[in-house]
Amino acid sequence: MTTPSELRSKKCAACEGGVPKLDPDQINELLAAVPQWRLSPDGGRIARTWRVKDFLDGLKFIQAVGQLAEDEGHHPDLHLTDYRNLAIEVWTHAVGGLTENDFILAAKIDALAQPPLK
Repeated sequence: MTTPSELRSKKCAACEGGVPKLDPDQINELLAAVPQWRLSPDGGRIARTWRVKDFLDGLKFIQAVGQLAEDEGHHPDLHLTDYRNLAIEVWTHAVGGLTENDFILAAKIDALAQPPLK
């Protein structure tokens, strides 16, 4: 069983396609390491939501995630709505589905989200 710390210790691998998507069993194993993330109905993305203190906290978190995404070379979709509702969606665009990179990034985002985010 993969742990969150194992995922956080890895670096996202460069992916320009040609990498196979994870199969459902692989997805379920990795999803267990990031339990607050949810699989999309089509099985092609993972997402997590937060309710932040205020708009500025949301922007600060988005900035931190943006820097992490640049460092990892793997970029999620970021949504801040109703000034306090933050959602992040992750998938590997180049393959149109999930790869290990998505779970590595999710675990690293979770580490950033430790207090004050819930």
